[in-house]
Amino acid sequence: MKNRIFFKLLAVFLIVIATCAGILDMMLGGAWQASLRAEIERNLVQKTLLFAHRVETDRSHSLAEIAAQEGQAAGARATVIDASGKVLADSEADPSTMENHAQRPEFAAALSGRESSNERRSATLGIPFLYVAAPIQGGAVRLAYPLSDVEAVQAEVRRRLLWGSAIAFLIALIVAAVASVWTSRRLEHIVDVAARIERGDLRARVDDSPLDEIGRVAAAIDRTASQVERSFAAVRSSQRQLETLLNSMQDAVVAVSADGLVQWANQPMDRLVPQRTRLNAPVVETIRDPDFLSTVKAATTSKEVKTARATSIVPGRAYDVTAAPLPDGGVVAVLRDLTETERVEKTRRDFIANVSHELRTPLTSIQGYAETLLDGATDNGSPTREFLEIIRKNAARMSRLTEDLLTLARVESGETRFETEPVPPIELLHDAEESFREIARGQGVELQIHDEGNAESLPPVLADREAIHQVFSNLIDNAMKYGRAGGRIVLGARSAQRGIEFYVQDFGAGISSEHLPRLFERFYRVDKARSRESGGTGLGLAIAKHIMRAHGGTIHAESELGHGSTFVFTLPIA
Repeated sequence: MKNRIFFKLLAVFLIVIATCAGILDMMLGGAWQASLRAEIERNLVQKTLLFAHRVETDRSHSLAEIAAQEGQAAGARATVIDASGKVLADSEADPSTMENHAQRPEFAAALSGRESSNERRSATLGIPFLYVAAPIQGGAVRLAYPLSDVEAVQAEVRRRLLWGSAIAFLIALIVAAVASVWTSRRLEHIVDVAARIERGDLRARVDDSPLDEIGRVAAAIDRTASQVERSFAAVRSSQRQLETLLNSMQDAVVAVSADGLVQWANQPMDRLVPQRTRLNAPVVETIRDPDFLSTVKAATTSKEVKTARATSIVPGRAYDVTAAPLPDGGVVAVLRDLTETERVEKTRRDFIANVSHELRTPLTSIQGYAETLLDGATDNGSPTREFLEIIRKNAARMSRLTEDLLTLARVESGETRFETEPVPPIELLHDAEESFREIARGQGVELQIHDEGNAESLPPVLADREAIHQVFSNLIDNAMKYGRAGGRIVLGARSAQRGIEFYVQDFGAGISSEHLPRLFERFYRVDKARSRESGGTGLGLAIAKHIMRAHGGTIHAESELGHGSTFVFTLPIA
């Protein structure tokens, strides 16, 4: 153990030393080198500009003399070329023996009229040079400064870093040896005590003074030894409580491992299946319903909660299956019996449908007789005519209410079958716009289709024309009732992530945010008095919601007080 600790400590010290040296070389050395090079380049640019100015203004010296003097003053090589790139003067070579310099990057830029700098390694000398060129009349000048001094200084800095790292390594070697001996003795004692606790001797103690991390570990082991027995008792008690709780549930619960084996099941699950659940056996041997098995598999794969409806677990009964992932990769599945709930819901729907159907005939009769009496009444101001008008109006409203209740019940129960077919979105928009154009105009509202060109380019959607027309009718009717103040209603369609979005937008008073989540509930009204006055039944949006569900789409509302409302529904692409 001592040797292992020694080598680990030594490795840590080496990593720290190497990291510090690398960081210092990379950050400080790099920053210093960049700063030095920037300063050299700044000074060389100024000297090059002075060189260019002197070439253009000094008529008392030849170009060769100027190049020699400026090169010596700058500690660099000075060169003058004409517009064609021919070398006219050079401080270190005979111009007549030098090649054309027009293609050198810095000269090419200078000949085009701008200052330029370039850094590259000389092919003849093998050292890097910094080249700065500036334009002059009829040519260009250049100073070439050797960067060998910068590389030499950098090499010296790295050499000193290596020496410092070597010294630090020797110190680390000594520290690691001393620390490993001292630490290993304490750890060996802790390991011995832990082994005794593992064998069941919970009275074993380390008794190490908790002055450092190892001492704190020793104290923690001592505290753990005194708490292990209580912890085991608490775990056993919690396990019994959890089993009692799950067994007392009405819902069946089964835990399935990641490889599809039954890990645990409560008593309702045992009563649910005739052959009882077998632990550590494949779940398919217990429940063979395909919907249940696919839900468990999907939850295991996606690590998300999945739900489904299973109807073949027990003949004649339906179950709601909820599968949730476990931390170890398995799944816990809960089966809730929905048979009675669905029966009650079906009874409610049938009752509403039957009552609505039975009310249609007497309401039609009341409405017809009231209209007949109104046609025969001659005195327009008499109380009788007023009462007849009230009877006719309320009979008509109840007739609309029963029709909407019957429609909603049929859609909810699935009795209404929608014949979906591929339909271009622009046709659905045109049908809605043509049906309500004159009605909207009569109420002083402009009804228009937004961005028809975009709507025409959208792909067809799967829809039942009549059903979608009814959705548009309900939404446009609401927009004319409550958004008439805006003077305009806009219909449109656009691409969305899950299909094509259709929208009906008005520019009226808008809807407060607290009403938005409940708008599609049956009989929910934002302004109850105004809704009754306008003749609404409160079922239009609920019908629209169930039509969209039957189409595999969604519907929602977006609104803000004072900024109008937008109702959006989505249909799948054909």
